[in-house]
Amino acid sequence: MSRTEAGTPPNPRGQDRFNEERATYTVASAQPNLEAGVAAIRETARTLKPKPGVYRMLDARGDVLYVGKARSLKARVANYTQIKGLSGRLVRMISQTRGMEIVTTNSEAEALLLEAQLIKRFRPPFNVLLRDDKSFPFILLRADHAFPRIQKHRGARKAKGNYYGPFASAGSVNTTINALQKLFLLRSCTDSFFSRRDRPCLLYQIKRCSAPCVGRIDEAGYDELVAEAKDFLSGKSGAVQTKIETQMAQAAKDLDFETAAILRDRLRAATFIQGSQAINASGVGDADIFALAAKGGQMAVQAFFIRGGQNWGHRAIFPSHTAELPEEEVLSNVLLQFYEEVPPPRTILVDRELPEQALVEQALCTAAGHRVEICTPQRGARRRLMQQAQRNAVEALERRLAESGTKARTLQELAEFLELPEVPRRIEIYDNSHIQGDKALGAMVVASPEGFEKGQYRKFNIKTAQTNDDVAMMREVMGRRFARAMQEDPDREREGIWPDLVLIDGGKGQMSAARDTLEELGIEHVPLIAIAKGPHHGREGREVFHFPDGREKTLPVNSPVLFQLQRWRDEVHRYAIGAHRAKRSRAIAASPLDEIPNIGPARKRALLLHFGTAGRVRAASLDDLQRAPGVSARVAQQVYDFYHAGG
Repeated sequence: MSRTEAGTPPNPRGQDRFNEERATYTVASAQPNLEAGVAAIRETARTLKPKPGVYRMLDARGDVLYVGKARSLKARVANYTQIKGLSGRLVRMISQTRGMEIVTTNSEAEALLLEAQLIKRFRPPFNVLLRDDKSFPFILLRADHAFPRIQKHRGARKAKGNYYGPFASAGSVNTTINALQKLFLLRSCTDSFFSRRDRPCLLYQIKRCSAPCVGRIDEAGYDELVAEAKDFLSGKSGAVQTKIETQMAQAAKDLDFETAAILRDRLRAATFIQGSQAINASGVGDADIFALAAKGGQMAVQAFFIRGGQNWGHRAIFPSHTAELPEEEVLSNVLLQFYEEVPPPRTILVDRELPEQALVEQALCTAAGHRVEICTPQRGARRRLMQQAQRNAVEALERRLAESGTKARTLQELAEFLELPEVPRRIEIYDNSHIQGDKALGAMVVASPEGFEKGQYRKFNIKTAQTNDDVAMMREVMGRRFARAMQEDPDREREGIWPDLVLIDGGKGQMSAARDTLEELGIEHVPLIAIAKGPHHGREGREVFHFPDGREKTLPVNSPVLFQLQRWRDEVHRYAIGAHRAKRSRAIAASPLDEIPNIGPARKRALLLHFGTAGRVRAASLDDLQRAPGVSARVAQQVYDFYHAGG
């Protein structure tokens, strides 16, 4: 059977580039088998036209298995019905396919961009994936204030200003900003902090700010520093250094030794920034460099970020789901997903020709709004940089393989210690956080052999348990978590729903609560372990592990298995405390006026500005409320009735 469903494809960039034509096809099936998959695909192919677009393979539950793009949807989808010649990976995918979803686009380049967007959104198991870590940091020089602020920035680029990056890590951004503050004396404080100052702060005293907040520099002088910072970050560092050297020499000639010393310190900061760049990228301009290494069934992509001839850092990327795929195809997928988050520069250097390279260039041009060239350098400075990137890729992959071997041995030993039937693939770790029962919540973090899966972390606001009873809170958290698992996947067929190991931060009480909760739900074969500090709570390495049958075990203080379990426990502890602090902060920031229905933030702000406190608003007469600026008679009556109704 088939049905048609209208909708709009997800478009994180906010560009109306894609048609709204979309169709969903489903074929009923009981058990996974190849014939049912081919039948579902053939049913879809019959209705398609030779138009460009994106297709999604769906399993029996509607989860996305694979996202692909096509110049001709009809021809591309029909290819999947010809099983002969397909790789084992594609055959496995087809055997799980029970439906398809189609989105048509105006061009193949748009289809390529949409494919990358959907892969990032759905993270299908048969696509090449980049790990979903934090976004890359940038340096932002804001342009929404008379005295622009320099700051670190992540995420959507909504603030008005100049963005410089990407940087490989937050640490490299912080180091660079510290040096830039010494070099250009730009402020880093918030606008509210800036507006409240009546004397310079510590940054002025240590010569990392020019103190525009209290008039130690006028707007014209600060604008000159901002212009120099823009030149420096745009690659004109030599001209900036020459200017500072000239100013320092003139100050010394005029016997203005205090100014000369300040300029000398600024010059040292410029030298530090350039000296900290281990890669000589002069003459390259704006470019990203990508080199791929493959060994032992794994791949690594080394990326260098060059802006204005300056090296802003490098990062090793380890894509997953790369088995049976050509290296060139993996690198192409990495580029398209990478530039879903980061704006592409005008030049991208790669160590090999990409499949459909011209199409990839066209897609990135559409995304960036300017020309993007992808090329493989053959000589000169670019070739030397590429060779350095290739060496780094090989070394990163060798380190990864060595770490993987060590980690695999550790996980095997962990499975033996915890008496598991096999090495766990999904580990869930639980903890509670509260202060004397206040703002209590439960936390779950998820780990795998590849590391922490931060996109799957969860918080549980405690609703029914007494919030000063850790055991009752654990019972509530486990009940809610596994009741939902039973509802979503009672047959345990879906990946990522059921854990292979549950680790609880607690002792016998928490273990009993978790065990009894699962028994009440009728759930079996979920391994449970509780980790407690032991008799000497202040001493790391004396943890006691509690099993569901009441047994206890310990590990040697220097055991790698113990270190791994402690790391998981510490991560859930960190996450629970962070979530609890955020909850308390929101409660502190909340206003009693928030309880008044149908009163917007602007009216609440007007009332607080006029009366000073929420208590005075509550005690105000109706006439006083009506006299408040920005408060209508209707709003005043609503506020008065809320506090005085029935009394």
